[in-house]
Amino acid sequence: RGACGVGSGTDALLLTLQALGVGPGDEVITTPFTFFASASCAARLGAKPVFVDVDLETYNMRVEEVEGRTTPRTRAVIAVHLFGQMVPLERLELPEGVALIEDVAQALGSRRKVEKGGKIQLMRAGAVGLAGCLSFFPSKNLGAMGDAGMVVSDDEELLGRIRRLRNHGSSGAYRHEELGVNSRLDALQAAVLRTKLPYLEVWNRERALLASRYEQMMAERGLTEIVRTPKVEEGSTHVYHQYVVRAPRRDELMAYLQEGVCDCRVYYPLPLHLQPAFSHLGYRRGDLPNAERLAEEVLALPIFPGMTPDEQERIVEAIARFYAERGLRR
Repeated sequence: RGACGVGSGTDALLLTLQALGVGPGDEVITTPFTFFASASCAARLGAKPVFVDVDLETYNMRVEEVEGRTTPRTRAVIAVHLFGQMVPLERLELPEGVALIEDVAQALGSRRKVEKGGKIQLMRAGAVGLAGCLSFFPSKNLGAMGDAGMVVSDDEELLGRIRRLRNHGSSGAYRHEELGVNSRLDALQAAVLRTKLPYLEVWNRERALLASRYEQMMAERGLTEIVRTPKVEEGSTHVYHQYVVRAPRRDELMAYLQEGVCDCRVYYPLPLHLQPAFSHLGYRRGDLPNAERLAEEVLALPIFPGMTPDEQERIVEAIARFYAERGLRR
């Protein structure tokens, strides 16, 4: 695919929507259980974010609900491959004129094997939709030293417009075809990414090994009957940008672990449809129950290349101790 470097993953989404002409009166469908930018980019252009609920086990958008939320005003669907696993895009059917945009910020290197016409085909995150939007924020599986992003697409006309928009709408020196922004990929960040890119597959495999080890350690202690570990769909390659479990008494567990055991985070504590910035959309608590439930239960445990078995053992032992002290056992 062709590619266009930009200043951040947020700008990748924003400029892609802008290049497609998304604006006031349009609707963009996405998930409520993700980082704010996946929906705010549509709102910044005057379009209306429309949210569909998520799957409780994969945390990804329920593609079967997209069709029911599509209207004549729908211009795009932003499919967020959350935490490192692809949305099952082979099940998604969109009307003509509705663009599929993949948010690959957390899933670079993720794949799905699907059967079509009796043959096994390989789908790669960022290579299915009209455009794939990448983030190279330092914490990502492939991270720069600072903010950086990219749009990948087979549509050269789309990429051409994004290249203009990222450079103040300029098609040549001091000639501006339209209003744009300053969002070029910094050369220093590009150099860092080129150096790290050959290691991405190795790092992703190591993350998968760490996830498997977490699963085994928790199973040995009976924790998998208390803590819900991530589900990997058949045929999927999960790259584990985050290792996210669902835990009873989540906030207590997080505080317990943060007191000398490990850092851990909640992604995400308030679904987008309940964010104050989107209150004008009219959503209420209970409208998207799965996203709301996940926001109350999920906890991201440490996972990174170079993590040792002893470090994981210490975390799992602490989780087992936490639940044992509170009378929660298998």
